[in-house]
Amino acid sequence: MSRILVVDDEPSICWGLKEILTDEGHDVFIAATGEAAIAGAEQKSPDVVLMDVCLPGIDGVNALGKIRAMSSTPPPVVIMTAFGSLDVAVRSLAAGAFDYLPKPFDLDQAVNVVQRALRRSESTRSPTEAPSTSDSSLLLGHSARMQQVFKEIALVSQTDAAVLITGESGTGKELVAEAVHSNSQRRGEPFIPINLGALSPQLIESELFGHVKGAFTGAESPRLGLLQLADKGTVFLDEIGDVPLPIQVKLLRAIERKEVTPVGDPRPRSSDFRIVAATNRSLPELVAKGEFRADLFFRLSAFQLQLPPLRERGDDIALLAEHFLRQSAPQSAGFSKECLLALSRREWPGNVRELRNAVEHAAILARQEIIQPEHLPQPQLFSATSSSAHKIDNPEGLASFIAEWTKQRATELAGSPSATWHDDLLSLVEPPLIRAALTAAGGHRAKAADLLGWHRGTLREKLRKYGIEE
Repeated sequence: MSRILVVDDEPSICWGLKEILTDEGHDVFIAATGEAAIAGAEQKSPDVVLMDVCLPGIDGVNALGKIRAMSSTPPPVVIMTAFGSLDVAVRSLAAGAFDYLPKPFDLDQAVNVVQRALRRSESTRSPTEAPSTSDSSLLLGHSARMQQVFKEIALVSQTDAAVLITGESGTGKELVAEAVHSNSQRRGEPFIPINLGALSPQLIESELFGHVKGAFTGAESPRLGLLQLADKGTVFLDEIGDVPLPIQVKLLRAIERKEVTPVGDPRPRSSDFRIVAATNRSLPELVAKGEFRADLFFRLSAFQLQLPPLRERGDDIALLAEHFLRQSAPQSAGFSKECLLALSRREWPGNVRELRNAVEHAAILARQEIIQPEHLPQPQLFSATSSSAHKIDNPEGLASFIAEWTKQRATELAGSPSATWHDDLLSLVEPPLIRAALTAAGGHRAKAADLLGWHRGTLREKLRKYGIEE
């Protein structure tokens, strides 16, 4: 029997967690403050701690550090919060949290994270000073999707892995790149951004690698490339899908060898840079078309970070709108309820960038009065998803695909007594369907089960069957 310490000042949260974890066979004890949590951990030596951030007295992150400092083999600590931000995620994980659980969450999620914490060998990593998060306020969001993004930024910032950020235009890819850099060990070194889509193919090579005097017409003096200027720091390659194939070869070599060869000079120069790349295009599709090198794609995507479009972050729209209004018109009287409702109903094909422009437009028209729906600009009519996703408008096409798959399967399994077409098809179809339902439900299992038309227990069994973890 494992001992679980639950720390939260909300009795309903403590009751729910105690009930379900007790049903799972654990011994659960409760604390309502950080001080009580520290005392309880010292007396009872829990195997796992579930702890809220906002507590009376000492907060959860500081209590986490004190609990971990008690022993050379401290228990895994899972941080819970209803007011998550990038700063909280970074502080929690840097202080040694095992995981980060944004509220509201399903109780099944809590059971899942406790099981993972118990399976993991006890960490011996000491608490470390939390990295600077000076730019974290630029990334805002309370939605489950953004909480996951904050967690991933915090995790990958502790490594030196290459990061590929994907997402539609206007979702904040450069802000995420800056956050990865400013929370990493390289934060005191240069952060060099370059928008490759804004450069002509002829200029990209010179910008990245530099050139020597006389390397080409107009090269009247030598110039350092951005990969050299980013030595010891981070280079952010925006619109990486626009790099021409010949330069992709040279870029791959530079990344692998940490060497930069200027145009017109065969001698390489060493440069210890970290690569963070971004694109709103599908690199796997470009690889399939022969327009992007597969080896470069795999080198760039050691860690992939997908940014959600604003239309999938409905809970964040009012928060972002208020933030942009304070920036652009601090004397404004604010939004009416009707205006906030109108903002939440828009599709926002231009994502966060479009929302910021709409707020500035409305503030100008309102002239420090309450902003009403009529002050907003007209919605954009183009589709933000046309270039990033394929729609299936014809159900017969899906049926035709299944029929073709069945024919192929029949040929492969001809004469086999163990042919299981139905199970084979479900194993292909159900996992992406379940993941899509979980995404649409913001990670809540009960809502996802309703979307799928399943009982909650059925969804739990499918998650275990396919090894899916939210």
